[in-house]
Amino acid sequence: MKRNLAYALLVMLISVASCSFTNKSFENDDKDKLLLDLITYVLEKGHYEPKNIDDDFSVSVFEDFIDVIDPTKRYFLEDDIKEFEKFKFQIDDQIKSTDISFFNLVYDRLLTRMEDAKSIYKEVLDTPFDYNEKESIDIDYEELPFAASRKDLKERWRQQLKYATLGTYDSKIRKVNRESDYKENADGELTEIKGEKKETAIDEATEKPMTPKEAEISSRESTKRTLDEFFDFVSDLERKDWFVQYINTIVDEFDPHTYYFAPDDKEKFDVSMSGKFEGIGARLQKKPEGAKIVDIISGGPVWRDGQLEVGDEIMKVGQDGEEPINIVGMRLDDAIKLIKGAKGTTVDLTVRKIDGSMEVVSLTRDVVELEESFAKSANIIKENHKYGLINLPKFYVDFDDYTERNAATDVAKEVERLKEAGAEGLILDLRDNGGGSLKTVVEMAGLFIKDGPIVQVRSSGKGKDVYDDKDERIQWDGPLVILVNELSASASEILAAAMQDYKRGIVIGSKQTFGKGTVQNVIPLENIVRSNDHGDLGAIKLTTQKFYRINGGSTQLEGVKSDVVVPDKYSYIDLGERDQSNPLQWDKISPANYKLWNGYIDYDQTIASSKKRMANSSQIKLIEENAKWLKSKQDETTISLNYDTYKEDEEKAKKKSEYFKTITEYDSKLSFESLKYEEALFTKDSVLREKRDRWHKNLAKDVYVEEAVNVLQDLKSNSLEHGKLAVKG
Repeated sequence: MKRNLAYALLVMLISVASCSFTNKSFENDDKDKLLLDLITYVLEKGHYEPKNIDDDFSVSVFEDFIDVIDPTKRYFLEDDIKEFEKFKFQIDDQIKSTDISFFNLVYDRLLTRMEDAKSIYKEVLDTPFDYNEKESIDIDYEELPFAASRKDLKERWRQQLKYATLGTYDSKIRKVNRESDYKENADGELTEIKGEKKETAIDEATEKPMTPKEAEISSRESTKRTLDEFFDFVSDLERKDWFVQYINTIVDEFDPHTYYFAPDDKEKFDVSMSGKFEGIGARLQKKPEGAKIVDIISGGPVWRDGQLEVGDEIMKVGQDGEEPINIVGMRLDDAIKLIKGAKGTTVDLTVRKIDGSMEVVSLTRDVVELEESFAKSANIIKENHKYGLINLPKFYVDFDDYTERNAATDVAKEVERLKEAGAEGLILDLRDNGGGSLKTVVEMAGLFIKDGPIVQVRSSGKGKDVYDDKDERIQWDGPLVILVNELSASASEILAAAMQDYKRGIVIGSKQTFGKGTVQNVIPLENIVRSNDHGDLGAIKLTTQKFYRINGGSTQLEGVKSDVVVPDKYSYIDLGERDQSNPLQWDKISPANYKLWNGYIDYDQTIASSKKRMANSSQIKLIEENAKWLKSKQDETTISLNYDTYKEDEEKAKKKSEYFKTITEYDSKLSFESLKYEEALFTKDSVLREKRDRWHKNLAKDVYVEEAVNVLQDLKSNSLEHGKLAVKG
C-alpha cells in the first residue's frame, strides 16, 4: 500500500516536538542538497530505529521512486530503466555526499516522457475503439514489465484508455431506460420505434438520443477532457514538487509514518489537526477559467455572506481595495494563498456567476472551523431508556495553543451534556478515527477512570515513560462501549486498549484495529539550521517513540483485538499497518502498575451474550457475505475490453450490488435526537440541521450502534444485579 493512503487516513500519533540535535553547520547554496543533508541527519540522529544507508537501502529507494512516479508504467521505456539502473547501488553513496544525480536524470527523463505521453494519448483517442474485439487488460501493474518501445507504449496506452473509455461508453448507453427505442436508418439518422422498452444512449448536453457510434465518440471526448485536465495539473507542478517525492521515497524507507512536509504541506497538516483555518470558508477546484467553488463550509464568511454559491468561478483576487490580480491559469495553491488571509482582513473577489454575469464580492476573512472534524453527540432513545453516543473523527488539537479547541475538552463537554440529558450508558465511536494528539488521548481516557496509567512510551535506547491520568475525578462512571474498526488507528488504539486493560468498557468492532503503535514528532527544519538563506524549509514528521499498552504489549501491527468481533466491509481486505511499507515490528515491555476498574462489569457474561446475538443476526451475516464478495472483486485483475462480456460482468456485479443494498435498508428501531444546545443552533443554521438529520438517519441503520446499545443494557442490568447482591450481602 502506498504512502498516500496512510497520509490520507491520517493514521498517525503526534506529540509536541521534543527532539534535540547537536548543532551542526549546514552550508549549501543548493536548497535541494541542503534539504537532503538536513533530512538524512535528522533521520540518523532522531529516528526510533535508524536504518543503515547501504546498498540494500539504495535498491529500495531506486525501485520505490520509479514506482511512485510511474506506477502504471506508461511513461518510462525499458531502455530508460536500464539507464537508471547504473545508479541502483549508488544512491546510498549519493545520499551521504548530497549528490542528486539520480534524481536529476529521472526527473529530466520524466518530463520528456510526459511530453511524449501527451501526444500518445491524443493519437490513441483520435481512433475509434472496437468494443466487439475479444481482448482484455491486466490491471496488476506491479507485475507488468516496462514497454520495450514507443510502439509498445502506445499499445499500453490504447488498452488503458479503452478500459477507461469503456466504462464511460457503458454509462452513456445505459443512461436512460425508455418506453421507446431508436433505430438507425440508412442515412445514419435515428427513427423512433414505439412500444419497446430498451436502453438508449443519451447525449447529456443536448438530452437527445445517440447512436452507439455517437456514444463511442462522446466517450473518447470525455476521456480526453479528463486527461487534458490531468496533464494541465501536472504541468503546474514545479521541480521542487517532484523533489519532495524523491525525499519522501528516502524517508519512507525508515517507516511508513515518517514524512517530510514541504512548507505548504505543513500548513495543510496543521489545518487538518486543528480543524480550523483563517480564510473565506470555501473549497476550490482549478479550472481553465479560474478557481471554481465546489463546496461552501457551513458557518464561514462565504456561507454567512450568501452572495456566492457552488459553481461560481473566481477570476481575480484583490486585497482590501487594491488592484486585483488575475488568477486565470495560476496554480491553485498560489491562488489560494491570495484568497486566504488573517481574520478581519478583506478580500475582493471578481467572480463569474453560474448565470455568466460578473460580480465583485468583498468578504471579511474569519476563522473557519471544519465542523466535520470535531466531536459530535446524539441521544439514543430505546423504549423508555436514553443512551448517549459521541462520534470522534480524530484526536484534534491546535499545536500552537492547546487552550484552544481540542478533542479532550470537546468530548468532556459532550459527556456532561449527555449526562444532563439523562443518558444511562455511553458509546464512544472511534470507527475510521486515524489518531492525532497524544496529550488529548491521555486526558480523554482520564474522563472514565479515577486515576492511573493510560499508555507507556519508549524512546530508542531509553527506558519507558508512563503517561498517567492524575485527576481523581471521574466524569463518566456508567456503562461504556467503544466502537472501532480496521481504520481506528494510533490514538484511537491507545484509548480502546486502556479501557480494555482496565476492564472499564467493552470494545466492539473489527477483529483488530489498524495496528499503529508509533509516536511522531513534527520538527521544523529551520530549528536545526544555524543560518538559512533559503526561506521556509518545511518540517519532518519523525517516528521517535513506540507506545505500549499498560499491560506491556504494543499495539504495533497487532492493534487492539475487539472483545466482540463483528464483520464489516473491510474484514477481508488487506488494510492496516501490516500492509504498509517498512513497518516497525511488534514487541512488549513490562506492564505498568494499574488496578482494574472497581465498578462492576460482568465482562464474560456481557461479551458472551453479545457474541450470541451477533452470531444469530441476519444483518451481520449479510455484511460478512458482502465483505467476502468485495474481497473477491478486489482480487480480479483481468478485465474484458469486449463490450458484451464487460456488460455481462457488470450486470452480474450490479445484481450482486443490488442484493447487498439491503444492508443500508436495515432498521434498528432506535430513535436519535440532537442535544438541546444544537437544537437551538438549528434555527440559524439549516445546513447543520440537515447534516445532523442525515447522520441520525444513518445511525438508525447501523447494526453496530444497535448492538452497542444492547451491550449497554446488559452492563446496566449486570451492575444493578451486582448492587442487589451487595445489599443482601
